[in-house]
Amino acid sequence: MNSLARYWWVLALRGVAAILFGALVIVWPALAWVVVVASFAAYAMMDGGFAIVSAFAGEGRWWALLLEGVLGISAGVLTILWPGITQLVLLFFIAYWAIATGVFEIVAAIRLRKEIEGEWVLALSGVLSVLFGLALVILPGAGALAVAWLIAGYALAFGALMLAVAFRLRSFIRQGSRMQGVARP
Repeated sequence: MNSLARYWWVLALRGVAAILFGALVIVWPALAWVVVVASFAAYAMMDGGFAIVSAFAGEGRWWALLLEGVLGISAGVLTILWPGITQLVLLFFIAYWAIATGVFEIVAAIRLRKEIEGEWVLALSGVLSVLFGLALVILPGAGALAVAWLIAGYALAFGALMLAVAFRLRSFIRQGSRMQGVARP
């Protein structure tokens, strides 16, 4: 606890960075997608590089790792070359995931209606998921903006929580030093 508290300022910096990022995303929503796409590109290329290294370092199925590495690096490079397509594909992936999840929630609610009370809440959440997914498919621009705002909200909340933890740790350090000062003659 003492070592964590000593570095309270690192948490505070993380909090400030998250709040700044969240504020920037509110002002410039495309920033969220730029970060998501760039992160995916960097991850895909790094993972592909590690797979290639593993292919040459290992034995056995080296060709599968080599192929995986080439595909990973290719996905990263294509993401950098065509970030707009990557954004759209990711948005549609989120949309179809929301639709599928919603359908399964509705089916589960129908099956559970004789078993539990309040199954309508599960059905309602399923309907909302389906509507959200359909909205993303029908209006991808508005959907991208909504996802960016969700990212901004998360970043702001995360930043505020990190700052709260940082300042609590700082007060812990100050209380500890005051108590040590009182104990000494």
